[in-house]
Amino acid sequence: MTGNEGSGEAPRTPTRVHLEAHGGGGGGRGGGTPSGEISTRLNWLRAGVLGANDGIISTAGLVVGVAGATTSRSAILAAGVAGLLAGSLSMAAGEYVSVSSQRDSERAALDLERRELAEEPEAELDELTELLMGRGLSRELAREAAEQLTERDALRAHARVELGINPDELANPWHAALASLVAFTVGALLPLLAIVLPGPSERVPVTVGAVLGALTLCGVISARLGGAPALRAVGRNVVGGALAMAVTYAVGTWLGTT
Repeated sequence: MTGNEGSGEAPRTPTRVHLEAHGGGGGGRGGGTPSGEISTRLNWLRAGVLGANDGIISTAGLVVGVAGATTSRSAILAAGVAGLLAGSLSMAAGEYVSVSSQRDSERAALDLERRELAEEPEAELDELTELLMGRGLSRELAREAAEQLTERDALRAHARVELGINPDELANPWHAALASLVAFTVGALLPLLAIVLPGPSERVPVTVGAVLGALTLCGVISARLGGAPALRAVGRNVVGGALAMAVTYAVGTWLGTT
């Protein structure tokens, strides 16, 4: 007696083994795969790092420019806080609109797929078979896999294979907006505190050093998450941030003297 027979599980046919290996075995909510969940989390983390990076650079450029025009701590603080609020709210609103549009598109695609499955089930089964063949399965195995996936949940099968959508995990615009707002705010707080806490003569050097250090860290993290060379990512980050601060400081100084 084999392990499968003793446990009461269905025989592990080649199709069953293939479906389990590719996340079609139905384990967990909606048959989601651990790799898919990890990918989603990495995307959110990468977006958070990029949001913080934007907060650092935009706020640093603003406060350094104002510091070049005046030594008034209250003026610098007011400009920095205004920039932080405007930037974080703008990021949140933009992310909400963008992800809402994405969610609407995903829902429309799922509605169309649901209608096609109801009206032309055989044609949709043939289409799913062709899609699985395009992923390297033989016609016989692809047909058997398509039939099993259709019996289990036809809409989810087409959503995943044809559309690349997980119906149980559609993009959430509120989560995206909140994540962008928090990430930008956290990033913006660094240059804001660095510019207002030291004395007038140390403000700009301290801020530049803190910002370049933070941008180096963001570059390393984003490179690790994306699997890219760290040196190149750090170089882009540091050069871009340094250039932004240099330009705004020069303009601020010029305006302060005139």
